[in-house]
Amino acid sequence: MILKNATIFDENFELRKADIAVCGDRISRIGNGLEGDDCRDCSGCVVSPGFVDIHIHGCVGADTCDGTREAIGKMAAHLLTEGVTSFCPTTMTVPLTQIRKALSVVRDCMEHPPKGAAVCGANLEGPYISAERRGAQKETDIRKPDWKEFRELYQESGGIIKLIDMAPECEGGQEFIRYVSPYCRVSLAHTEADYGTAKQAFQNGITHVTHLFNAMTGLHHRKPGAVGAVFDDSSVRAELICDGFHIAPAVLRIAFRQLGEDRTVIISDSMRAAGMPDGESELGGQKVFVKNGQARLVDGTIAGSTANLHQEVKNLIRSGIPVRQAIKSATMNPAREIGLEQEIGSIQVGKRADLVIMNQNWDIAAVIHNGWQVQNNT
Repeated sequence: MILKNATIFDENFELRKADIAVCGDRISRIGNGLEGDDCRDCSGCVVSPGFVDIHIHGCVGADTCDGTREAIGKMAAHLLTEGVTSFCPTTMTVPLTQIRKALSVVRDCMEHPPKGAAVCGANLEGPYISAERRGAQKETDIRKPDWKEFRELYQESGGIIKLIDMAPECEGGQEFIRYVSPYCRVSLAHTEADYGTAKQAFQNGITHVTHLFNAMTGLHHRKPGAVGAVFDDSSVRAELICDGFHIAPAVLRIAFRQLGEDRTVIISDSMRAAGMPDGESELGGQKVFVKNGQARLVDGTIAGSTANLHQEVKNLIRSGIPVRQAIKSATMNPAREIGLEQEIGSIQVGKRADLVIMNQNWDIAAVIHNGWQVQNNT
């Protein structure tokens, strides 16, 4: 397959005119005037790397914590229609038995992939978090950070855990970071940590922050908080939910400008209600109500999102975020956070042919995954 006459994001995420040749599941050539069988005219379109969602609980009625291949398969199939070609199914703060079952299924889906977006590993949002900042996480299932317990989960699952969220101020938190950071990304999340505690956590090995601003201490001119610590430490990357509901557009502009294009990671944090009509749903064993696309618990607490990365990229572009940074934050930056930047995340010869073709309005015209066109919206 050859994609002709496209405007592509090259390996440096600069927009330029080029053709892309695909052989098997790989990008084989990038240049001008490429010829071959199965040429497809992409005039007027922009070609982006496939989107990578490293924090997603569920969509279309399915959830990672369902602990079934059917659930992961439904998620994988739907995500491709939205341009997401790789993802990390994400657990909630639920009983350890349920986390173990979910990890077992994620591993099975990595070894025997269902049709759809590639399953790239698991993300554990909890259970080692702060009860005071639990958000939509179930308090009864919160546990103290226990690095030995985590190591058992990691080994039992075959090392598929890519991210583990935790609150460093909890008893044993800093020790947990030191022992666990060699295994996977440790992420600051659902935390009461002040500026000093967060900085200490970064020194001990945290390099990632879960949904910046949400469920953590904010930035105040006399109390910088966890948000201030993130802005003040260039070694840390931060997730942002860019649905326009979790974070106001003005704050998104400030954050993207402050963090720079290599430290921003767009996530959906979506739940099973994503891709479904408004109404009653569920997240982490708790009842959720969705109205106008906004998910909340009975007490009004925000409960994840119903968005997807493609919608969020469009939101960011409309909000004035540079296109280059928006695309990079949905592709290369998340790929780097899970150690797959040599395989996915950018348009380069030798990388997997995961591509999203968008028109001038940034609507998806087609999706290519593993070298095959799997979605055509034209």
